[in-house]
Amino acid sequence: MSTHLLEHQYGDKVKILNSPALNGLLAQLSSPDTVQPRINQLLRRLYGALFRSVVDHEASIVETTTRTRMAEYTDKGVASVAAPDPAERWVLVDLARAGMIPSEVCFDLANELIDPANVRLDHVFINRKTDENEQVTGTHMSGNKIGGDADDVVLVFPDPMGATGSSICDAIKLYQKDVDGTPKRIVCAHLIVTPEYLRRLADEAPEARVHALRVDRGLSSEEILATVPGERWEEERGLNERQYIVPGAGGLGEVINNSFV
Repeated sequence: MSTHLLEHQYGDKVKILNSPALNGLLAQLSSPDTVQPRINQLLRRLYGALFRSVVDHEASIVETTTRTRMAEYTDKGVASVAAPDPAERWVLVDLARAGMIPSEVCFDLANELIDPANVRLDHVFINRKTDENEQVTGTHMSGNKIGGDADDVVLVFPDPMGATGSSICDAIKLYQKDVDGTPKRIVCAHLIVTPEYLRRLADEAPEARVHALRVDRGLSSEEILATVPGERWEEERGLNERQYIVPGAGGLGEVINNSFV
């Protein structure tokens, strides 16, 4: 996986990967010619790479030593490396329904990198609420399964599309208002984000960090598209009249589940 990041002016809390390999896989996922089971295969591969980047940038790091197989033959057979702190607590949050598979992928990988006793997967049942003109007016939260406090945890929301920001902002507020403790860090992990989403997060949840594979601002003018992302942030547009991302990937919650409601 490329460790290069996209140059932008959205602020230092936003990291957008600039990986040709991942861009190619995401382009496949975005195509209407891609159907199940390939959709979920791509989703898992992309989130595996994205979460590794999240861990690289957001985990507390400790020095570890491991006796390798060569220690049998030489006292130099000891590897010293910087690795994620296994004692740090991580909480992954499934925003059902689009976030179900992404959160599972992140949870499984976190359990490989960190002491599993310090890793938890929560579930929040939330969806966008629209009016008669299909404009997003807020969210509907029908319930949750939150398995403990959030004190000093790295709280991660793996949700494929950062479109309007309504679901993420309301989910963050849920933890801040109703869950005991203050997270060490709040991280939002997305395949695609819009400039509008990044603006809303900066305004409503400025403590949140964003990791994404791509920023889509496809409805901006050609003049704006020629600028560095974020340079003329207020003039960038990535949402259509139904508040779907352009070019985007369609409604991934629908596509992932083969359930178009």
